[in-house]
Amino acid sequence: MIEYVEVQTAAGRVRGRWRPTTGGRGAPRSAAFLGIPFAEAPIGDLRFQAPVPKAPWDGVLDALEFAATAQRGDPGVTLIPEPSVEGDSTLNVNVFTPDPAASALPVLVWIHGGGYFAGSPASPWYDGRNFNRDGVVTVSISYRLGFDGFGWIEDAPSNRGVRDWLLALEWVQQNIAAFGGDPGRVTIAGQSAGGGAVLTLLGMEKAQHLFHGVYAISGALGDVAASRAEKFGRALATAAGVAPTVAGLSTVSENRLLALQKKATQLGPSSMTAMIDEGLPLGPVVDGDLLPRSTRESLRAGVGADKPLVIGAADDEFTMAFEGAAGKALRWVPQGVLLSRLGLRGSIRAEYLAANADVARLGKARLAGRVVTDRMFRASVPRIAADRGDAPTWLYRFSWPSGHFGFAEHCLDVPFFFDCLDGPSMEALAGPNPPQELAVEVHGAAVTFVTTGDPGWTRHEGEAGIVRVYDQPTREVVDAYASVRALL
Repeated sequence: MIEYVEVQTAAGRVRGRWRPTTGGRGAPRSAAFLGIPFAEAPIGDLRFQAPVPKAPWDGVLDALEFAATAQRGDPGVTLIPEPSVEGDSTLNVNVFTPDPAASALPVLVWIHGGGYFAGSPASPWYDGRNFNRDGVVTVSISYRLGFDGFGWIEDAPSNRGVRDWLLALEWVQQNIAAFGGDPGRVTIAGQSAGGGAVLTLLGMEKAQHLFHGVYAISGALGDVAASRAEKFGRALATAAGVAPTVAGLSTVSENRLLALQKKATQLGPSSMTAMIDEGLPLGPVVDGDLLPRSTRESLRAGVGADKPLVIGAADDEFTMAFEGAAGKALRWVPQGVLLSRLGLRGSIRAEYLAANADVARLGKARLAGRVVTDRMFRASVPRIAADRGDAPTWLYRFSWPSGHFGFAEHCLDVPFFFDCLDGPSMEALAGPNPPQELAVEVHGAAVTFVTTGDPGWTRHEGEAGIVRVYDQPTREVVDAYASVRALL
Protein backbone atom coordinates (compact mmCIF):
# COMPACT_ATOMS: atom_id res chain seq x y z
CA MET A 1 0.00 0.00 0.00
CA ILE A 2 1.37 3.41 -1.02
CA GLU A 3 1.67 5.87 1.83
CA TYR A 4 1.52 9.49 0.76
CA VAL A 5 2.87 12.59 2.47
CA GLU A 6 2.09 16.24 1.83
CA VAL A 7 4.15 19.41 2.24
CA GLN A 8 3.22 23.08 1.88
CA THR A 9 5.64 25.02 -0.34
CA ALA A 10 5.60 28.76 -1.04
CA ALA A 11 3.75 28.17 -4.32
CA GLY A 12 1.34 25.47 -3.17
CA ARG A 13 0.88 22.08 -1.60
CA VAL A 14 2.70 19.00 -2.99
CA ARG A 15 2.10 15.30 -2.48
CA GLY A 16 4.99 12.81 -2.31
CA ARG A 17 5.34 9.22 -1.18
CA TRP A 18 7.19 7.29 1.48
CA ARG A 19 9.54 4.45 0.48
CA PRO A 20 12.21 2.35 2.25
CA THR A 21 15.90 3.27 2.40
CA THR A 22 18.63 0.65 2.03
CA GLY A 23 21.71 -0.57 3.83
CA GLY A 24 20.22 -1.67 7.14
CA ARG A 25 21.31 1.39 9.06
CA GLY A 26 20.01 4.88 9.74
CA ALA A 27 16.48 6.00 8.91
CA PRO A 28 14.39 3.04 7.62
CA ARG A 29 12.39 5.12 5.15
CA SER A 30 12.39 8.44 3.35
CA ALA A 31 9.97 10.53 1.35
CA ALA A 32 10.35 11.43 -2.33
CA PHE A 33 8.77 14.47 -3.98
CA LEU A 34 9.44 14.35 -7.72
CA GLY A 35 9.06 16.99 -10.41
CA ILE A 36 8.17 20.04 -8.34
CA PRO A 37 8.31 23.03 -10.72
CA PHE A 38 10.47 25.92 -9.57
CA ALA A 39 9.89 27.94 -12.75
CA GLU A 40 7.35 28.32 -15.51
CA ALA A 41 7.83 26.15 -18.59
CA PRO A 42 10.55 27.79 -20.77
CA ILE A 43 8.52 27.71 -23.96
CA GLY A 44 6.86 30.30 -26.21
CA ASP A 45 7.78 33.81 -25.15
CA LEU A 46 9.82 32.39 -22.21
CA ARG A 47 12.00 30.07 -24.34
CA PHE A 48 15.11 32.25 -24.52
CA GLN A 49 14.47 34.35 -21.42
CA ALA A 50 15.59 34.22 -17.80
CA PRO A 51 13.55 31.71 -15.79
CA VAL A 52 10.30 32.97 -14.28
CA PRO A 53 9.37 31.66 -10.80
CA LYS A 54 6.48 29.21 -10.84
CA ALA A 55 3.14 30.87 -10.14
CA PRO A 56 1.13 29.55 -7.17
CA TRP A 57 -1.33 26.74 -7.82
CA ASP A 58 -4.56 25.68 -6.14
CA GLY A 59 -5.11 22.31 -4.54
CA VAL A 60 -2.45 19.63 -4.15
CA LEU A 61 0.15 18.98 -6.84
CA ASP A 62 1.09 15.33 -7.24
CA ALA A 63 4.89 15.02 -7.04
CA LEU A 64 4.96 11.28 -7.62
CA GLU A 65 6.75 10.95 -10.97
CA PHE A 66 9.74 12.64 -12.57
CA ALA A 67 8.70 15.65 -14.62
CA ALA A 68 9.85 16.64 -18.10
CA THR A 69 13.59 16.91 -18.69
CA ALA A 70 15.51 19.34 -20.85
CA GLN A 71 17.35 16.36 -22.35
CA ARG A 72 15.61 14.90 -25.40
CA GLY A 73 16.15 11.31 -26.48
CA ASP A 74 19.39 9.50 -25.68
CA PRO A 75 22.46 11.58 -26.55
CA GLY A 76 24.64 8.55 -25.83
CA VAL A 77 27.32 10.47 -23.96
CA THR A 78 27.38 8.74 -20.58
CA LEU A 79 27.14 5.34 -18.91
CA ILE A 80 24.97 6.81 -16.16
CA PRO A 81 21.30 5.89 -16.70
CA GLU A 82 19.77 9.34 -17.25
CA PRO A 83 16.32 8.94 -18.83
CA SER A 84 14.65 11.67 -20.83
CA VAL A 85 11.04 12.58 -20.04
CA GLU A 86 8.97 14.32 -22.69
CA GLY A 87 7.14 17.55 -21.91
CA ASP A 88 7.43 21.31 -21.78
CA SER A 89 7.75 22.06 -18.05
CA THR A 90 11.43 21.16 -17.72
CA LEU A 91 12.53 23.33 -14.78
CA ASN A 92 11.90 21.20 -11.71
CA VAL A 93 13.40 19.95 -8.48
CA ASN A 94 13.24 16.49 -6.93
CA VAL A 95 13.36 16.45 -3.14
CA PHE A 96 14.25 13.41 -1.02
CA THR A 97 13.94 13.78 2.74
CA PRO A 98 14.26 11.56 5.82
CA ASP A 99 11.22 13.27 7.29
CA PRO A 100 9.44 16.53 6.36
CA ALA A 101 8.60 16.94 10.05
CA ALA A 102 12.30 17.05 10.98
CA SER A 103 14.12 20.31 11.42
CA ALA A 104 17.49 21.76 10.44
CA LEU A 105 18.85 18.71 8.62
CA PRO A 106 21.85 19.34 6.34
CA VAL A 107 21.00 19.66 2.64
CA LEU A 108 22.76 18.36 -0.48
CA VAL A 109 21.80 19.89 -3.86
CA TRP A 110 22.94 17.83 -6.87
CA ILE A 111 23.56 19.31 -10.35
CA HIS A 112 23.87 16.66 -13.05
CA GLY A 113 26.55 16.58 -15.72
CA GLY A 114 26.44 15.91 -19.44
CA GLY A 115 28.72 18.46 -21.06
CA TYR A 116 26.12 21.23 -20.58
CA PHE A 117 24.10 19.74 -23.47
CA ALA A 118 22.90 16.41 -22.02
CA GLY A 119 22.03 14.76 -18.73
CA SER A 120 18.95 14.32 -16.60
CA PRO A 121 18.05 14.70 -12.92
CA ALA A 122 15.76 11.66 -13.28
CA SER A 123 18.57 9.12 -12.92
CA PRO A 124 17.90 6.36 -10.39
CA TRP A 125 21.52 6.86 -9.28
CA TYR A 126 20.68 10.40 -8.12
CA ASP A 127 17.93 9.18 -5.82
CA GLY A 128 18.69 10.62 -2.39
CA ARG A 129 17.40 7.68 -0.35
CA ASN A 130 20.82 6.69 1.00
CA PHE A 131 21.77 10.25 1.88
CA ASN A 132 18.36 10.37 3.59
CA ARG A 133 19.23 7.19 5.48
CA ASP A 134 22.23 9.10 6.84
CA GLY A 135 20.28 12.21 7.81
CA VAL A 136 20.76 14.43 4.73
CA VAL A 137 17.95 16.06 2.74
CA THR A 138 18.81 15.73 -0.96
CA VAL A 139 17.65 17.78 -3.95
CA SER A 140 18.37 17.22 -7.63
CA ILE A 141 17.67 20.07 -10.05
CA SER A 142 17.10 20.47 -13.77
CA TYR A 143 18.27 23.27 -16.04
CA ARG A 144 18.14 24.21 -19.70
CA LEU A 145 20.79 22.51 -21.79
CA GLY A 146 22.76 23.23 -24.94
CA PHE A 147 21.93 26.29 -26.99
CA ASP A 148 18.64 26.97 -25.19
CA GLY A 149 20.53 27.16 -21.90
CA PHE A 150 23.90 28.63 -22.87
CA GLY A 151 23.88 29.82 -26.48
CA TRP A 152 24.62 33.45 -27.37
CA ILE A 153 21.62 35.33 -28.78
CA GLU A 154 21.92 39.00 -29.63
CA ASP A 155 18.95 40.24 -27.59
CA ALA A 156 18.47 37.46 -25.03
CA PRO A 157 19.78 37.17 -21.47
CA SER A 158 23.10 35.36 -21.29
CA ASN A 159 23.72 32.21 -19.25
CA ARG A 160 20.09 31.12 -19.09
CA GLY A 161 21.12 27.71 -17.73
CA VAL A 162 23.14 29.40 -14.99
CA ARG A 163 20.11 31.54 -14.13
CA ASP A 164 18.15 28.29 -13.85
CA TRP A 165 20.67 27.04 -11.25
CA LEU A 166 20.30 30.26 -9.31
CA LEU A 167 16.50 30.17 -9.30
CA ALA A 168 16.52 26.50 -8.25
CA LEU A 169 18.84 27.36 -5.35
CA GLU A 170 16.56 30.29 -4.43
CA TRP A 171 13.72 27.75 -4.35
CA VAL A 172 15.77 25.61 -1.96
CA GLN A 173 16.40 28.61 0.31
CA GLN A 174 12.69 29.45 0.41
CA ASN A 175 11.25 25.94 0.72
CA ILE A 176 13.68 23.37 2.06
CA ALA A 177 12.73 23.95 5.72
CA ALA A 178 9.28 22.58 4.86
CA PHE A 179 11.00 19.30 3.93
CA GLY A 180 13.05 19.14 7.15
CA GLY A 181 16.16 20.84 5.73
CA ASP A 182 18.25 23.74 7.01
CA PRO A 183 18.58 26.58 4.46
CA GLY A 184 21.67 27.65 6.39
CA ARG A 185 23.47 24.33 5.70
CA VAL A 186 23.31 23.74 1.95
CA THR A 187 26.09 21.95 0.08
CA ILE A 188 26.06 22.01 -3.72
CA ALA A 189 27.60 19.07 -5.55
CA GLY A 190 27.89 17.82 -9.10
CA GLN A 191 29.93 15.71 -11.48
CA SER A 192 31.54 16.58 -14.84
CA ALA A 193 29.57 19.58 -16.16
CA GLY A 194 27.76 19.48 -12.82
CA GLY A 195 31.14 19.68 -11.09
CA GLY A 196 31.96 22.63 -13.31
CA ALA A 197 28.60 24.15 -12.43
CA VAL A 198 29.26 24.10 -8.69
CA LEU A 199 32.73 25.59 -9.23
CA THR A 200 31.15 28.31 -11.37
CA LEU A 201 28.72 29.06 -8.55
CA LEU A 202 31.57 29.04 -6.02
CA GLY A 203 33.24 31.85 -7.98
CA MET A 204 30.04 33.86 -8.56
CA GLU A 205 29.42 36.82 -6.25
CA LYS A 206 25.68 36.75 -6.91
CA ALA A 207 25.39 33.14 -5.71
CA GLN A 208 27.24 33.29 -2.41
CA HIS A 209 24.13 33.53 -0.19
CA LEU A 210 22.64 30.36 -1.67
CA PHE A 211 25.00 27.65 -0.38
CA HIS A 212 27.60 26.95 2.28
CA GLY A 213 29.85 24.19 0.90
CA VAL A 214 30.89 22.70 -2.46
CA TYR A 215 31.74 19.15 -3.57
CA ALA A 216 33.10 19.10 -7.14
CA ILE A 217 33.50 15.71 -8.81
CA SER A 218 35.51 15.73 -12.06
CA GLY A 219 34.57 19.34 -12.65
CA ALA A 220 34.56 20.51 -16.29
CA LEU A 221 34.59 24.31 -16.07
CA GLY A 222 32.72 26.23 -18.74
CA ASP A 223 34.13 29.76 -18.67
CA VAL A 224 33.41 30.20 -22.37
CA ALA A 225 34.84 33.49 -23.65
CA ALA A 226 32.18 35.97 -24.71
CA SER A 227 33.73 36.28 -28.18
CA ARG A 228 33.69 32.51 -28.66
CA ALA A 229 30.08 32.27 -27.50
CA GLU A 230 29.05 35.00 -29.95
CA LYS A 231 30.93 33.38 -32.84
CA PHE A 232 29.24 30.04 -32.12
CA GLY A 233 25.79 31.65 -31.76
CA ARG A 234 26.09 33.56 -35.02
CA ALA A 235 27.29 30.45 -36.87
CA LEU A 236 24.38 28.38 -35.55
CA ALA A 237 21.86 31.05 -36.54
CA THR A 238 23.41 31.24 -40.01
CA ALA A 239 23.15 27.46 -40.36
CA ALA A 240 19.48 27.75 -39.39
CA GLY A 241 18.95 30.53 -41.93
CA VAL A 242 17.68 33.06 -39.37
CA ALA A 243 18.88 36.20 -37.64
CA PRO A 244 20.78 35.60 -34.34
CA THR A 245 17.92 37.15 -32.38
CA VAL A 246 15.11 35.88 -30.19
CA ALA A 247 12.63 36.53 -33.00
CA GLY A 248 14.77 34.68 -35.52
CA LEU A 249 15.71 31.67 -33.42
CA SER A 250 12.20 31.31 -32.02
CA THR A 251 11.11 30.24 -35.50
CA VAL A 252 13.52 27.28 -35.36
CA SER A 253 11.94 24.16 -33.86
CA GLU A 254 13.54 22.48 -30.89
CA ASN A 255 14.38 19.38 -32.94
CA ARG A 256 15.95 21.43 -35.75
CA LEU A 257 18.05 23.46 -33.30
CA LEU A 258 19.21 20.30 -31.55
CA ALA A 259 20.25 18.77 -34.88
CA LEU A 260 22.22 21.88 -35.82
CA GLN A 261 23.81 22.00 -32.37
CA LYS A 262 24.85 18.35 -32.63
CA LYS A 263 26.45 18.91 -36.02
CA ALA A 264 28.29 22.03 -34.83
CA THR A 265 29.70 20.26 -31.76
CA GLN A 266 30.56 16.91 -33.36
CA LEU A 267 33.88 15.65 -32.04
CA GLY A 268 36.60 14.70 -34.52
CA PRO A 269 40.42 14.69 -34.45
CA SER A 270 40.69 18.44 -35.02
CA SER A 271 37.72 19.46 -32.89
CA MET A 272 38.93 17.29 -29.99
CA THR A 273 42.20 19.21 -29.96
CA ALA A 274 40.26 22.49 -29.95
CA MET A 275 38.05 21.22 -27.12
CA ILE A 276 41.09 20.30 -25.03
CA ASP A 277 42.69 23.70 -25.66
CA GLU A 278 39.58 25.90 -25.44
CA GLY A 279 37.01 23.87 -23.53
CA LEU A 280 33.42 23.17 -24.49
CA PRO A 281 31.70 25.60 -26.89
CA LEU A 282 28.48 25.63 -24.85
CA GLY A 283 28.57 26.30 -21.13
CA PRO A 284 28.73 29.19 -18.65
CA VAL A 285 29.91 32.30 -20.49
CA VAL A 286 32.16 35.02 -19.05
CA ASP A 287 29.52 37.61 -19.93
CA GLY A 288 30.52 40.60 -17.77
CA ASP A 289 27.24 40.26 -15.88
CA LEU A 290 26.71 37.07 -13.89
CA LEU A 291 30.30 36.09 -14.62
CA PRO A 292 32.40 39.26 -14.80
CA ARG A 293 35.63 37.23 -14.95
CA SER A 294 36.71 33.62 -15.24
CA THR A 295 36.03 31.32 -12.30
CA ARG A 296 39.72 30.90 -11.53
CA GLU A 297 40.24 34.68 -11.52
CA SER A 298 37.29 35.04 -9.14
CA LEU A 299 38.67 32.39 -6.80
CA ARG A 300 42.07 34.10 -6.81
CA ALA A 301 40.27 37.32 -5.90
CA GLY A 302 38.83 35.59 -2.82
CA VAL A 303 35.27 34.92 -3.99
CA GLY A 304 33.94 31.87 -2.14
CA ALA A 305 36.95 31.74 0.21
CA ASP A 306 34.64 31.19 3.19
CA LYS A 307 33.13 28.07 1.61
CA PRO A 308 34.71 24.64 2.26
CA LEU A 309 35.47 22.75 -0.96
CA VAL A 310 36.11 19.10 -1.76
CA ILE A 311 37.47 18.62 -5.27
CA GLY A 312 38.90 15.66 -7.17
CA ALA A 313 38.81 13.54 -10.29
CA ALA A 314 39.13 9.97 -11.50
CA ASP A 315 42.49 8.80 -12.82
CA ASP A 316 41.43 8.00 -16.39
CA GLU A 317 38.33 10.06 -17.10
CA PHE A 318 38.70 10.16 -20.90
CA THR A 319 40.52 6.90 -21.61
CA MET A 320 37.28 5.28 -22.81
CA ALA A 321 37.46 7.53 -25.90
CA PHE A 322 40.53 5.59 -27.02
CA GLU A 323 39.09 2.11 -26.55
CA GLY A 324 38.40 -0.19 -29.50
CA ALA A 325 39.00 1.01 -33.06
CA ALA A 326 40.20 4.46 -31.98
CA GLY A 327 42.92 2.92 -29.85
CA LYS A 328 43.98 0.47 -32.55
CA ALA A 329 44.39 3.33 -35.03
CA LEU A 330 46.96 4.92 -32.73
CA ARG A 331 49.36 2.06 -33.44
CA TRP A 332 50.27 3.83 -36.67
CA VAL A 333 50.75 7.27 -35.11
CA PRO A 334 54.25 8.06 -33.80
CA GLN A 335 54.18 8.91 -30.09
CA GLY A 336 55.70 12.35 -30.66
CA VAL A 337 53.06 13.24 -33.24
CA LEU A 338 50.28 11.98 -30.98
CA LEU A 339 51.45 13.96 -27.97
CA SER A 340 51.96 17.07 -30.07
CA ARG A 341 48.37 16.81 -31.32
CA LEU A 342 47.26 16.51 -27.70
CA GLY A 343 49.13 19.68 -26.73
CA LEU A 344 52.32 18.25 -25.21
CA ARG A 345 55.29 19.92 -26.86
CA GLY A 346 58.89 20.79 -26.03
CA SER A 347 60.21 20.40 -22.51
CA ILE A 348 56.69 19.89 -21.13
CA ARG A 349 56.46 16.59 -23.03
CA ALA A 350 59.66 15.18 -21.56
CA GLU A 351 58.71 16.23 -18.03
CA TYR A 352 55.20 14.79 -18.40
CA LEU A 353 56.44 11.47 -19.80
CA ALA A 354 58.94 11.11 -16.97
CA ALA A 355 56.16 11.63 -14.42
CA ASN A 356 53.79 9.23 -16.21
CA ALA A 357 56.14 6.45 -17.24
CA ASP A 358 53.87 3.84 -15.65
CA VAL A 359 50.98 4.83 -17.94
CA ALA A 360 53.19 5.21 -21.04
CA ARG A 361 54.24 1.57 -20.65
CA LEU A 362 50.60 0.51 -21.09
CA GLY A 363 50.49 1.71 -24.70
CA LYS A 364 49.58 4.77 -26.71
CA ALA A 365 45.83 4.47 -26.16
CA ARG A 366 46.20 4.53 -22.38
CA LEU A 367 48.74 7.34 -22.62
CA ALA A 368 46.49 9.41 -24.88
CA GLY A 369 43.57 8.87 -22.52
CA ARG A 370 45.63 9.98 -19.54
CA VAL A 371 46.87 13.11 -21.35
CA VAL A 372 43.33 14.17 -22.27
CA THR A 373 42.14 13.31 -18.75
CA ASP A 374 44.89 15.38 -17.19
CA ARG A 375 44.43 18.39 -19.43
CA MET A 376 40.62 18.44 -19.15
CA PHE A 377 40.07 17.26 -15.57
CA ARG A 378 42.93 16.29 -13.25
CA ALA A 379 45.19 19.33 -13.71
CA SER A 380 42.31 21.57 -12.66
CA VAL A 381 42.26 19.99 -9.18
CA PRO A 382 45.61 21.36 -7.92
CA ARG A 383 45.03 24.56 -9.95
CA ILE A 384 41.77 25.31 -8.14
CA ALA A 385 43.37 24.44 -4.80
CA ALA A 386 46.19 26.89 -5.52
CA ASP A 387 43.74 29.57 -6.69
CA ARG A 388 41.95 29.38 -3.32
CA GLY A 389 45.11 29.94 -1.31
CA ASP A 390 44.34 29.37 2.37
CA ALA A 391 40.61 28.74 1.85
CA PRO A 392 39.45 25.38 3.29
CA THR A 393 40.02 22.83 0.51
CA TRP A 394 40.30 19.03 0.47
CA LEU A 395 41.59 17.04 -2.50
CA TYR A 396 40.92 13.46 -3.55
CA ARG A 397 41.74 11.08 -6.41
CA PHE A 398 39.44 8.25 -7.43
CA SER A 399 41.84 5.51 -8.49
CA TRP A 400 39.94 2.24 -8.10
CA PRO A 401 40.00 0.52 -11.52
CA SER A 402 36.62 -0.50 -12.90
CA GLY A 403 36.05 -4.23 -13.05
CA HIS A 404 34.77 -3.66 -16.60
CA PHE A 405 37.33 -1.26 -18.13
CA GLY A 406 40.35 -1.88 -15.93
CA PHE A 407 40.82 1.80 -15.13
CA ALA A 408 39.00 4.57 -13.22
CA GLU A 409 36.90 6.09 -15.99
CA HIS A 410 34.56 9.08 -16.20
CA CYS A 411 31.40 8.67 -14.08
CA LEU A 412 32.73 5.64 -12.16
CA ASP A 413 32.82 7.54 -8.87
CA VAL A 414 29.18 8.69 -9.01
CA PRO A 415 27.52 5.49 -7.69
CA PHE A 416 30.13 5.34 -4.92
CA PHE A 417 29.23 8.92 -3.94
CA PHE A 418 25.52 8.03 -3.80
CA ASP A 419 26.22 4.57 -2.28
CA CYS A 420 24.02 2.94 -4.91
CA LEU A 421 26.15 0.06 -6.20
CA ASP A 422 22.98 -2.05 -6.21
CA GLY A 423 21.44 0.30 -8.78
CA PRO A 424 20.63 -0.41 -12.44
CA SER A 425 23.17 -0.39 -15.30
CA MET A 426 26.03 -0.78 -12.84
CA GLU A 427 28.00 -3.63 -14.41
CA ALA A 428 28.62 -1.78 -17.70
CA LEU A 429 30.39 0.95 -15.73
CA ALA A 430 31.93 -0.79 -12.72
CA GLY A 431 31.99 -4.46 -13.65
CA PRO A 432 30.66 -7.24 -11.43
CA ASN A 433 30.88 -6.92 -7.65
CA PRO A 434 32.25 -3.38 -7.20
CA PRO A 435 33.57 -2.96 -3.64
CA GLN A 436 30.81 -1.90 -1.27
CA GLU A 437 33.38 -1.02 1.40
CA LEU A 438 34.77 1.67 -0.93
CA ALA A 439 31.28 3.08 -1.45
CA VAL A 440 30.87 3.25 2.33
CA GLU A 441 34.07 5.32 2.52
CA VAL A 442 33.31 7.68 -0.38
CA HIS A 443 29.68 8.20 0.59
CA GLY A 444 30.52 8.42 4.28
CA ALA A 445 33.03 11.21 3.67
CA ALA A 446 30.42 13.06 1.60
CA VAL A 447 27.87 12.77 4.42
CA THR A 448 30.46 13.99 6.91
CA PHE A 449 31.31 16.96 4.70
CA VAL A 450 27.68 17.94 4.12
CA THR A 451 27.02 17.62 7.84
CA THR A 452 30.15 19.27 9.30
CA GLY A 453 32.00 21.06 6.49
CA ASP A 454 34.98 18.70 6.83
CA PRO A 455 35.17 15.35 4.94
CA GLY A 456 37.37 13.74 7.58
CA TRP A 457 40.82 13.70 6.01
CA THR A 458 43.72 16.13 6.14
CA ARG A 459 43.05 19.53 4.60
CA HIS A 460 45.23 20.34 1.57
CA GLU A 461 47.89 22.97 2.17
CA GLY A 462 50.75 24.01 -0.08
CA GLU A 463 51.83 22.72 -3.46
CA ALA A 464 52.50 19.17 -2.21
CA GLY A 465 49.64 18.78 0.23
CA ILE A 466 47.70 15.71 1.34
CA VAL A 467 45.30 13.99 -1.09
CA ARG A 468 42.81 11.25 -0.22
CA VAL A 469 43.25 8.44 -2.77
CA TYR A 470 40.17 6.25 -3.17
CA ASP A 471 41.38 2.77 -4.04
CA GLN A 472 41.71 -0.47 -2.16
CA PRO A 473 42.99 0.37 0.34
CA THR A 474 41.99 4.03 0.66
CA ARG A 475 44.94 6.11 1.81
CA GLU A 476 46.24 9.64 2.26
CA VAL A 477 49.13 10.51 -0.05
CA VAL A 478 51.39 13.55 -0.18
CA ASP A 479 51.46 15.26 -3.58
CA ALA A 480 49.22 12.68 -5.27
CA TYR A 481 48.77 15.01 -8.26
CA ALA A 482 52.52 15.33 -8.89
CA SER A 483 52.12 13.61 -12.28
CA VAL A 484 50.23 16.62 -13.69
CA ARG A 485 52.70 19.25 -12.50
CA ALA A 486 54.17 19.70 -16.00
CA LEU A 487 50.74 20.95 -17.12
CA LEU A 488 50.29 23.55 -14.37
